Amino acid sequence: MASTLVSEPTTGRRSPIARIVGASLIGTTVEWYDFFLYGVAAAAVFPHVFFPNAKDPLQATLLSFATYWIGFVFRPLGGLVFGHFGDRLGRKKLLVLSLLMMGIATFGIGLLPGYAQVGALAPVLLTVLRCVQGFALGGEWGGAVLIVSEHGEPGRRGFWASWPQAGAPAGQLIANGVLAMLAIFQDDAAFLSWGWRIPFLLSAVLVIIGLWVRLQVEESPLFKAARERADVRASEGTVDKLPLLDVLRRYPREILTAMGARMAENVAYYIFTIVITTYVVEQLKLPKSFALNAVLIAAAIHFCTIPMWGALSDRIGRKPVYLIGAVGVGVWAFVFFAMLNTKSFALAVIAVIVGLLFHGAMYGPQSAFFAELFGTKVRYSGVSIGYQLASIIAGGLAPIIAVDLLASYHSGSAIAVYVAICSVISVVAVLSYRETRQRDLATITKGEVA
Repeated sequence: MASTLVSEPTTGRRSPIARIVGASLIGTTVEWYDFFLYGVAAAAVFPHVFFPNAKDPLQATLLSFATYWIGFVFRPLGGLVFGHFGDRLGRKKLLVLSLLMMGIATFGIGLLPGYAQVGALAPVLLTVLRCVQGFALGGEWGGAVLIVSEHGEPGRRGFWASWPQAGAPAGQLIANGVLAMLAIFQDDAAFLSWGWRIPFLLSAVLVIIGLWVRLQVEESPLFKAARERADVRASEGTVDKLPLLDVLRRYPREILTAMGARMAENVAYYIFTIVITTYVVEQLKLPKSFALNAVLIAAAIHFCTIPMWGALSDRIGRKPVYLIGAVGVGVWAFVFFAMLNTKSFALAVIAVIVGLLFHGAMYGPQSAFFAELFGTKVRYSGVSIGYQLASIIAGGLAPIIAVDLLASYHSGSAIAVYVAICSVISVVAVLSYRETRQRDLATITKGEVA
């Protein structure tokens, strides 16, 4: 399809890019803290609190991860709804709403009674709140990366847009850190009885901070310009199509590219940071603190290196950097489990660090790469759909598939093969699309009319 290139004016007052990045980073950190906290608890706590009648520990863990997966099912729905209204009403309003929803759901989980108190109602309530978490996170990511991408200077877009991505390891770092600290000062009985609730209740404080910061930023200037043109067309009797329908009609290839690129990144991350807990406890018979502390150390390094990968993608392109990560996790997965099998904490830390370094090579340039796939009028919808649809079959199923493979083969090798297959999918998806680094986000493509 021929492309019509029309520059978008960037009128309107801009917030300083550092403030925009800070607001997005704090918000995504809080959102991911809430989401990952559930993931860690699903591996270490929820099987005992909400699924105590399971036949064996692995079955209880599978049931717990099933509720974990439900959150991923609701992420695309959140992406669709937030994407639609984000393209209509603006990025900022929807970011505030997503953060508020996530905080309420996480705080609610901290107040839930367990199976011993209310029976089967406990896992039902847990599942409902997990759905709210997934819905909120589905709308969070697209808005957070876009408000940075659409503010930042084009030559450093990869660097600036990678900072909201760093919110994932930051959230993981805080979640694992709080849980690891509690594990030090509490025995297992106290932790399973009430200690696990503390990190969920602390979410309220983080949400208040995140909301205050996000309310200080200005709306994206690119969105403001697009909204002004839409208002002019509306006054002339021309009605814009729904963003969802428009993006599906104009950008099917871009959506599939984003989904394919997500496979290795999303699956590898949950294997390296979530499934490791189950593997260490059930397969290696080591304490959960072994895995939690290894991830804690690696997450700190991961946080620092994600912007470095984003900056590198500004210099050599999104594709080369992304391919380093996609190929790297596919190969490293086999080394990862071999190093865990030594039961050496030092080697386990190295295994997670290197795995997350390769993951960062995908995650760093990902936000800029995905933003560069879509035009402004449908960009929120496009990135949200591509990113979140992949989450169902990638990260959402990763813990379930990995634990099932572990139960069937009692080995990490089968899980490594699973990661390698996902790696191949991502490599093909990235190779099949042209480089996007030079694209101007202030340019409307695919025949859109200014």
